[in-house]
Amino acid sequence: MYAIRFYRMYDIGEEIDLRSLERNLAAGMPTSRSRFHRVRPTSITIEEPPLLIRLQGAEALTPRGTLPLAAMARVFDFGAVSICLRLEEMDAPASALEEMALFFAGHEGLSPHFENTLAELLGIVTPHIGVRPLDCRFYDDYTLYLADRQDPGIDQVAILLGEQAEFSPDIRKETLRHTFSYYLDEKAILSWSGAILFSPEPPLDLIELTEFAAVQVLELRFYERELSRQMEKMYDDIENAERQWWISRTFQYRALMKQLMSEQAEVSEIIEGINNFIKVTEDVYYARVYAAALQVLRSGQWTDSVNRKLGTIRETYRMLYEEVNVQHAHFLEWIVILLIAFEIFIFIIPLPGH
Repeated sequence: MYAIRFYRMYDIGEEIDLRSLERNLAAGMPTSRSRFHRVRPTSITIEEPPLLIRLQGAEALTPRGTLPLAAMARVFDFGAVSICLRLEEMDAPASALEEMALFFAGHEGLSPHFENTLAELLGIVTPHIGVRPLDCRFYDDYTLYLADRQDPGIDQVAILLGEQAEFSPDIRKETLRHTFSYYLDEKAILSWSGAILFSPEPPLDLIELTEFAAVQVLELRFYERELSRQMEKMYDDIENAERQWWISRTFQYRALMKQLMSEQAEVSEIIEGINNFIKVTEDVYYARVYAAALQVLRSGQWTDSVNRKLGTIRETYRMLYEEVNVQHAHFLEWIVILLIAFEIFIFIIPLPGH
C-alpha cells in the first residue's frame, strides 16, 4: 500500500470563528475536528483545532491508469486553509510509491485540481465567513509520501528531491538528515518540500503534525510579506509628510503613529497565536518530529525576519514620537516668544487714548 497527500496552503485573511462555521455547516455536510490518536490528550495541545471539511474530489491520469483523488480541506482559526488531494492504492506494492512520486514531482498537473477544490471550498464557507482577501498566487506546497513498509527498492532521496539521478553521498546524507523512528517498522524522513512516512498503520498523528507545521510557516511567510508592504508604505508616508508645512507634517506624523501602533499590535498578536498554535509537551518523539519539521521548513528564519521588521516599525514609531514632541516643544517656544513680543509691543507703544 502507498499513498501520497498533496497539500496547497493559502491565507484567507482575518481570523475565523470555527465554532460558528462548524455549527452552520453541520446540517449540510460532514465536518470534524483534528484529534490525535496515539498520544494522551495532554501530550499535544491545540487551543482551537482546525475544522476538516471533506470535498468532492476528482480523478487524475497516472502511469498506473486513472485514479481517484480524494479532496479535503482544513480551515484554521487564524485565517488559513490547507487543501489536501489524496492519492492512494491500497492493493499496490510499496515500490509503486517512487514511480508515482516522480510522476507528480512539483505537483505537476495538479494545479487545476487545486484551483477547483479551492473554488468549491470558498463556495461552501463564504456565505458563513464573508468574502476574504485571498491571493490565489500566494501559497505553499507540501507533499507527504506514505507506504506501509520500507521497501529497499525505493530511492528515498529521489522521492524527496523529485528526480532520479546519481546523487553524491553528501546530498544523500543531507537529504536524509532529519530521519526519526519510534518503532523498528516505522520511519519519518522530513525535508523542506515533503516528507516520507513508513508505517504499517496510517500515521495520522504525524500526518497532522507535519501539515500543521507547514501551515504555520505559510502564515509566517505571509505576514513577513505583509510587513514588507507596510514598511514600504510607511517610508512613502514619511517622505510625503516631510514635504508638508511643519504643522501639517506634525498632524500627519500623529496619524502615521496611530496606524503603526495599531498594525504592530495586530501583527504581533497574530504571530504569537501562530507560534503557539500547537504545543507538544509530554511526548518526546512527537516533540522532536514537530520541532524538526519547523526547522526544516525554516520557521526560525521567517520568525526572525518578522521580528526584525516589527522592530523596525517600533523604532520608526519611537523616532516619530520624538519628532512630534520636538515639534510640539518648538510650537510652545514660538507661542512664548510671541506672547513676550506682544507684551513688549504693548509696553513700548502706548495704545490710543492712554
